[in-house]
Amino acid sequence: MRLRGPRLGVGLLLAGAVGLAACTPAPPEPAARESTPPSSGPRQFTAGAPGVGDDYFPRYGNAGYDVTRYTVKIRYDPARDRLTGTTTVQATATADLSSFNLDLAGLTVRKVTVDGAPARHARTGDELVVTPAAGLPSGNGFSAEVDYEGEPAPLRNEALGSGGFRATSDGAVALGQPESASTWFPVNDHPSDKATYEFEITVPEGLTAVSNGVPVGRSTRAGWTTWKWAERSPMASYLSTVAIGEFRVTQGEHKGRPVFSAVTTKVPQGAADASIARTVEVADYLEGVFGPYPFGAYGGVVVSEPGIGYALETQSRPVYAASFFQRGENTGVVAHELAHQWFGNSVTLTRWRDIWLNEGMATYAEWLWEEHRGGRTAQQSFDAEYLGASEQLWRVAPGKPGPENLFSSSVYRRGAMTVHALRTTVGDRAFFEIVRAWGADRRDGNATTADFVAFAERVAGRQLDALFDAWLHGTERPERPAPR
Repeated sequence: MRLRGPRLGVGLLLAGAVGLAACTPAPPEPAARESTPPSSGPRQFTAGAPGVGDDYFPRYGNAGYDVTRYTVKIRYDPARDRLTGTTTVQATATADLSSFNLDLAGLTVRKVTVDGAPARHARTGDELVVTPAAGLPSGNGFSAEVDYEGEPAPLRNEALGSGGFRATSDGAVALGQPESASTWFPVNDHPSDKATYEFEITVPEGLTAVSNGVPVGRSTRAGWTTWKWAERSPMASYLSTVAIGEFRVTQGEHKGRPVFSAVTTKVPQGAADASIARTVEVADYLEGVFGPYPFGAYGGVVVSEPGIGYALETQSRPVYAASFFQRGENTGVVAHELAHQWFGNSVTLTRWRDIWLNEGMATYAEWLWEEHRGGRTAQQSFDAEYLGASEQLWRVAPGKPGPENLFSSSVYRRGAMTVHALRTTVGDRAFFEIVRAWGADRRDGNATTADFVAFAERVAGRQLDALFDAWLHGTERPERPAPR
């Protein structure tokens, strides 16, 4: 995600979403037990936990299963702000489950089946509790199908802003971080459980429905058009999106991959279109820095809606607020969101406290892109940030910002300074080897800050604890690293 508005420096982050859970510590890990032989008695099936135990948002997501694929089919009528949907969740049980939870906010569930058999279901707030006719043994795959309908609405939170599915004057858009997906389909809504996705979005004829991944066709019948999309690389749920409305659509191909971009007709043709048209140029530059582009499609979406003043790295097709282009062409924000395709999307955080891994590297990519275009060097950008930073910036540690500062300026700006401090400490050769090898080693997976530090130390061949402790976890201005 990018700071609100067109390169405003320090500013309020209107991040998407949320229904923020109370800030309680994650449950302690169970003590180690001696191995005992398996019981010869019957399996003991228990309810899956309504939360993965994220230390910032303990009730985000759900435990007891691992999703492999979602098939999301929705029909949205903008005139009535009415959504009907059927979502199929294919998963594997990781515990002996008597029931399991899915995240679903505000919509009415009409029917649930598990492996084709009717299942009982109940709502507890934004949790959908599903009880299949028989227990689900650990290690077994299962398929849950949920039919639902209603008037979707964003999740709201005073600290982090709002995000999710919202009606617009010509359609709708679903967007937000750290939560959004649960407002339009049932989901295990935590980035630690990535899956592939298929979307079928049916809208009134004449409207465009854009989502993630590769376009796989569309058909029109009786005044309605169904747009089909497939994201075949694992994706965190918060990176899913749909944008419905009147758009100027540009299609093409680059390096054998489809390019699909859409700019709302609410803004005149101009800077937004020109900026998004440079997506593949920016992606090619970043590919030279970070390694092969990790997904099967390129593109971008520009929207102009009240309440959306940010850009978000929705997988393979970032979404940008039109405000980023009010002052003219802006490829800096494009570089930021495309860098996330490597850092945040392909390699996804395991827990929300490590958000700097996403935002620090994406902000640093802006610096690299500016230097590539003949502007300030990355060193000059670092110097400007380091010397111009307020004392408050140093009071928020980007490696442990707290849920209330999840999208603070420190996470972005001090996160980028951390990346540059690493570069000046280990030298260019080791640094660029680290960032390229990290993307290849962790592709399609999840990681923590500790994973990144250990990886950087292994590649650089030296201890880096003091560097990361000072830049990520300290609350004082670190010593300025000497340029090499």
